[in-house]
Amino acid sequence: MTTATLASYSLVLVYSAMGVYLFAFIAFTLDLAKRSSESPAAVAVAAPLARVVGQLSSASTTTLLERTATPPPAPTRKSSRFERVAFSLTVLAWLLHVGGTVLRGVAAHRVPWANMFEFSLTASAIIVGVFIVVQLWQNLKFLGAYISGFALIVLGFGTVGFYVNVVPLPPALQSYWLIIHVFVATLGTAFFAIGAGLSIAQLIQSRRESSKIGGLGFLATFPDAVKLENLAYRVIVVGFVFWTFTLMAGAIWAEHAWGRYWGWDTKEVWTFIIWTIFAGYIHARATRGWRGSRSSWLAIVGFAAVMFNFTIVNLFFKGLHAYSGL
Repeated sequence: MTTATLASYSLVLVYSAMGVYLFAFIAFTLDLAKRSSESPAAVAVAAPLARVVGQLSSASTTTLLERTATPPPAPTRKSSRFERVAFSLTVLAWLLHVGGTVLRGVAAHRVPWANMFEFSLTASAIIVGVFIVVQLWQNLKFLGAYISGFALIVLGFGTVGFYVNVVPLPPALQSYWLIIHVFVATLGTAFFAIGAGLSIAQLIQSRRESSKIGGLGFLATFPDAVKLENLAYRVIVVGFVFWTFTLMAGAIWAEHAWGRYWGWDTKEVWTFIIWTIFAGYIHARATRGWRGSRSSWLAIVGFAAVMFNFTIVNLFFKGLHAYSGL
């Protein structure tokens, strides 16, 4: 097959993936609506208990309350049909997504992340892939609408605003470091994206627990704010390890390509800024006792800096890393 034919087939798979992601997003949203209609298990336990207590004498009531001072843990919520369908659609969309990304690489005879369009394909595929794999460690399907919606938006902007035909690599990118540096950076971005989603959920959950907002019944089926914060911290630490290697690999590659490890190029500076934000997040939480909203906001700011680096810096700041392809 010719390069143009493979590239067109790649686009067909990407558009198909976008369609399936859309249905997955709708199904995840319907699952959130169903969660809103579910009563928390604690309420179901407390209501009959209150009726029994009201019928007992004061002495018996005291004894019963002493025995039930620590309520039993709420049973694990069973996944709804919407959630199962949504996750299955996400996996299907991801397979189509990966297929389109691989075909783009085959058409270009290289790894598919040499410009903004290709990086939007690869980065969103890796983010969704990490989300799928993370389910083996922890059930985070409540973030499904966030992840599927994010992938849909990135692919939409990538195909509409950033699409370019297959072109040869610039000389500076003709290195094995392109594979190592960009792939590890994308892995770090994937974990930061999930950490930001957990941090957003933590902020909303904490406000709900303090009775500052209401009407979001689906949050009763989410983990509590403390657990969401701890999950976000663990995920972000993994992303920080990958980002640290990204910074080191980029410096080594810069020395091979341009004869210096650091040159204050805009892309280099923003990569270091992102590293500093997340290093501050980890340090403040571990040594300064930052908990709750402050740490969550810092995690969100860090991921916003990652997105700024990918979009604004690549599009509007010229330098040695100006490889947007536009």
